[in-house]
Amino acid sequence: MSANGGKARQLTTHSGKEVPQTFTPDGRYLIFKAHIQDPASSALFPNAMLTELYRVPVTGGRPEQILATPAEAVSISRDGRRILYQEIKSFENEWRKHHTSSASRDLLEYDFDKKTYRFVARHDGEDRDPVYAPTGKSFYFLSERNGGSMNVYEGALAGPATEAKALTHLKGDPVRFLSSSADGLLCFGYAGEIYTLVPGRSEQRVPIRITKDPATDEELHLSMSRTLGSAAVSPDGKQIAFLSRGDVFVTATDYTTTRQITKGSQAARGLSFGADNKSVVYASTKDGAWDLYIAKVERSEDQNFPNAMAIGDEKLIPSLKGEKMYPSISPDGSEVAFLYQREKLMVYNIKTRQTRQITDGTQSLDPDFSWSPNGKWIAFAYVSRGRGPYTDIGIVSAAGGQPIYNLTNSGYFNNNPRWSHDGNVLLYATDKYGMRNHASWGSLNDIMAVFLNRATYEKYRMNDEDLALLEEAEKQAKADTTKTKKAQPAKADNGRIEWDNLDLRTVRITPASSRLGDFQLTADNKKLFYFSATEAGEDLWVYDMRKHTTQLQKKMNLSSPFFASDKKGTKFFILGSSPMTLDPKTDATKSITMAGTRHIDRIREREVMYEEVVREEEARFYRKDMHGVNWKQLTDHYRTFLPYIDNNQDFAEMLSELLGELNVSHTGSGARAHASAFPTAELGLFLSPVAGSGALHVDEVVAGGPFDTSRTKLQKGSLITGIDGVTLQPGQDYFPLLNDQVGKRLLVSFRTASGEQVDEVIRPISSSTLSDLLYKRWVKQRAEEVERVSKGTLGYVHIPSMGDPSFRTVYSDVMGKYYQKKGIVIDIRYNGGGRLHEDIEAFFTGKHYADQVVRGRQYSEMSSRRWNRPSVLVTCEADYSNAHGTPWVYQHLKVGKVVGMPVAGTMTSVNWVTLLDPSVYFGIPAVGFRLFDGRYLENTQMEPDVVVPLDPNKVQQGIDTQIEKAVEVLRAETK
Repeated sequence: MSANGGKARQLTTHSGKEVPQTFTPDGRYLIFKAHIQDPASSALFPNAMLTELYRVPVTGGRPEQILATPAEAVSISRDGRRILYQEIKSFENEWRKHHTSSASRDLLEYDFDKKTYRFVARHDGEDRDPVYAPTGKSFYFLSERNGGSMNVYEGALAGPATEAKALTHLKGDPVRFLSSSADGLLCFGYAGEIYTLVPGRSEQRVPIRITKDPATDEELHLSMSRTLGSAAVSPDGKQIAFLSRGDVFVTATDYTTTRQITKGSQAARGLSFGADNKSVVYASTKDGAWDLYIAKVERSEDQNFPNAMAIGDEKLIPSLKGEKMYPSISPDGSEVAFLYQREKLMVYNIKTRQTRQITDGTQSLDPDFSWSPNGKWIAFAYVSRGRGPYTDIGIVSAAGGQPIYNLTNSGYFNNNPRWSHDGNVLLYATDKYGMRNHASWGSLNDIMAVFLNRATYEKYRMNDEDLALLEEAEKQAKADTTKTKKAQPAKADNGRIEWDNLDLRTVRITPASSRLGDFQLTADNKKLFYFSATEAGEDLWVYDMRKHTTQLQKKMNLSSPFFASDKKGTKFFILGSSPMTLDPKTDATKSITMAGTRHIDRIREREVMYEEVVREEEARFYRKDMHGVNWKQLTDHYRTFLPYIDNNQDFAEMLSELLGELNVSHTGSGARAHASAFPTAELGLFLSPVAGSGALHVDEVVAGGPFDTSRTKLQKGSLITGIDGVTLQPGQDYFPLLNDQVGKRLLVSFRTASGEQVDEVIRPISSSTLSDLLYKRWVKQRAEEVERVSKGTLGYVHIPSMGDPSFRTVYSDVMGKYYQKKGIVIDIRYNGGGRLHEDIEAFFTGKHYADQVVRGRQYSEMSSRRWNRPSVLVTCEADYSNAHGTPWVYQHLKVGKVVGMPVAGTMTSVNWVTLLDPSVYFGIPAVGFRLFDGRYLENTQMEPDVVVPLDPNKVQQGIDTQIEKAVEVLRAETK
């Protein structure tokens, strides 16, 4: 678009992310960064973060690649022969502040004629946004040098990269977005304002006044969705209360009538229906902190919430100060259990208004606790012995004053306790018997049943004949009692717990472990409904408790459904993304639909979301000192920017600036965007332009791609001349011909190296499918490089993420095709984390302590399931989270040497939190890794034993200098 205004013109059409950088000096081209295609010769890791530079005519046309190595914040020299840029080398949030590590950005200059790279600004902290000075002898940039905030600096292009002169000395907020006019007038953003700077003078604020009409989309009008996520069913089964974007709603189960109970209540973290069917207790932060509130139908003549004419709302326990959340009303409606100060289980008596403590807060409780039907006990999952996150199942007296009874005492995961309707059985899920992931987290689960008294257990074990005899005797005894007009005694066994030998009355119910979901017993304890995923989503299964048989009841393909029922167990409900009723007798299901709309004040909603970030980050940050920042002062300051934000992208950026003040990994914010409606399809080819022609030269056919078939005539050296029946013209942008073509039949015309013109029909693949193929290609090339350089003595594995699939590949290759090698090169470059540090350490520290032999012939070495020869670990600056912890453990425990580049200290576990607007999220680094000397691994950089960078020129020629050095180091150990 013209700087004078006018109509905007689209220049690029690829569906991938494209970010403009600068114009060429003559104004004819726009330079932008994007990840479209590396050269076929490149050994760079194929990742969308590692973009290329392109230029496109300002009139539109075919993009042309001008730099194959990652670069951003580009400034081009006046003669167009050189560029300044900042590195792209880490997954770290770009708004993080004050970190001094290998992940912080340095500045380089690239010479197009000489094809050389050189650092022009380099120090342990951040250097950003370089721009050439008009003289061409110096440049300006942003930096956090000298321990302060980001400011404007000047450096000499011919001087040392470590030296620079500060031009501004602004404090507090960082300077951002530095740019320069042709005559050297600098412009930047600071504290929400725009400033200009003539070097050598003081910065000047630019007075700007923006007048605009109120944004029409700041008042959202949404139809009620069918999703019932956090929900509670009324005791009579006629209503369902649920939470939606911070408010409480109640819908009828037999009709579509839906009523909004609260407005702007900031409700979340649990709600519960009262025994009278006319009250709901919920948790909310509408008064600034988590507290419990009770909403009631006020008019006695109103039968339910959906049709109520008046609804009252008040704090439930105003006398008790402190955070209260996750309410659960007792079966008789007289008491409310809740989590106090995020740690203690408490019970509030509604009639007496007295509160009592149930647990002492030393245990980490799962907030999904459950009352026994008689109201005497509360069951929950909890970390019992300081071995988180593994949980046991505990039962505690609702009266208080008694210790927790640990039902499981297991080193496995146990969770999701569920009472039977008569209180005689407690179900829970465990991964004790399931097939486990080879490494890291994950396993299949089973449903267990604890029969709480002997009478119930004995009935469960009886055969049909014995049970029939017992039921007939009980029936006769009841009849005799009626004849003599004596009062029938209550069933003494219901809800009674006999603590002795509970382990002997604990039974594995499911016949086979599975990817288990929620579960529910029928009121007569004869059928167990449960969800399990065997293909894609979860399906409904039923287990016959008498016949001990299982069958698939209905294919549903649901995502995280859960059960609920009325108090008597006559009505079951399946809640979640597709709510429905389930008849426990006939197994029939019926969809639940809701009518109505709701209105959302997005300005107010952003204020609420901001306060949640402020509150939760402080409450859950892994260190109480918040890394030494004044959190209240910071959050008060950033709160002043809220009135000027009118979209989620800017809101997420502002949150990232705030969270960046903590100088910690695993945080920041983001706004989820919708995927492109017309994604660009991939041909599975490495292509390059042909001078003077519109054709595209095939540099390589990607193995596994659409043209990697036995029938095609297309090979390396062919020329693509047309797509979808359209002949390619010089300078023509051909991506529109590939948009929205993924998986569809597409005609591709090409000329073979021998001159034959051919038309072939293929089905193009998605960018994610191509990315997977390119990754496999890259790994194969690195393995071939190790094989060549080591002269066949060493093996190579790459670990892309710290999870089970990666470990299985490592195990398969190391103990398979590389088993007789002298050593293994373990490459973890560009690994975003997970949890494998213990598994890697254990696997690569095997010892050869004996041999198995058969009649004198070697059969196997012991250990046979661990690598017992040397290894070397390769790292880079992009390694993150557990990919920082893994090399630290590897080096600290002297497993082997580490080769490559330093890894920033990011070994912290994160909770990613979705806010009221589900498109916005933020991170809380909640679990730190502390060493015996008191230091944390967070911000403790891992320094390799041998430091070697990736040479940007050699890597484009297919030479990986880090792998070559790793081979050299390991060969020295294996001679």
